[in-house]
Amino acid sequence: MPASVLYDNDRCLVAKILPDGTRQRATLFSGFLSHYLFRDRYGRPGKGNDKGNAEGLVGYSRRNFMVPIPRVATCDAFNAHLEEQCRRRQADVLRGQSETIGERLVRDLAAMADLPAAPFDACDQTTGRVSSQALVRYKTNDYSVPVAYGHRDVWIRGYVDEVVIGCGGEVIARHPRCYGREDMVFDPVHYLPLIERKINALDQAAPLAE
Repeated sequence: MPASVLYDNDRCLVAKILPDGTRQRATLFSGFLSHYLFRDRYGRPGKGNDKGNAEGLVGYSRRNFMVPIPRVATCDAFNAHLEEQCRRRQADVLRGQSETIGERLVRDLAAMADLPAAPFDACDQTTGRVSSQALVRYKTNDYSVPVAYGHRDVWIRGYVDEVVIGCGGEVIARHPRCYGREDMVFDPVHYLPLIERKINALDQAAPLAE
C-alpha cells in the first residue's frame, strides 16, 4: 500500500466538508482506511488540476485500453482486460525517462507497505425483512430467499455485481445485482418446497416464469 492517496471529494468518500476544510469521511470509507492504514489527501472541490496526473491517465486509459469498447461478460473479465493492457505497457519507456515503466514500478513497490492478509469487504451493508412472498428489498429491487425464511430479519451486502443475503451467521441467497427499478430477481430453487406442497401453484409461480 502507498503511504497516502490523493482523492477528489466524491460523496462515497466524503460525507461533509467542514468549515475549516477538513473532511468528515463516509462510514464505509473510514472502515476502508482503517483496514489498509494509509493517509487520505484531497484535492480542492472543483479543481481537477490538483490531480492532473490522475486525470491524464484516465484519458490515456480510455483512449488506449477502451477503444474500441471491449465486449466483456463480467466486471472481473473487464478488470482482467485492463490488467493485461497495463502489464504490456510495463516495457515502454516514457519521454524524459531512461528506465521502463516496469523498472520504475519495482522501485515504487519497494517503498510501499504490504497488503493485509485479507482484503477489505467493500460493500454496502444494511438489514431487511423477508416478505410473505420470500422477497427481500434492497435499494429499489426485490430479491428472493428460500421460503423457509419468510418474515425473518436478514442482513444484506450489496456489492458492485452481486447481492448477498444472510440470516444469523448463514448466507441464504446470492443474486446478480440489478440496477433497474422495481424489478424482482428470483432463484426458482427458493420456491421448490412451496411448489411441492401446492402443485397447483406451478403455473402461477412468478419465479418459474423467469
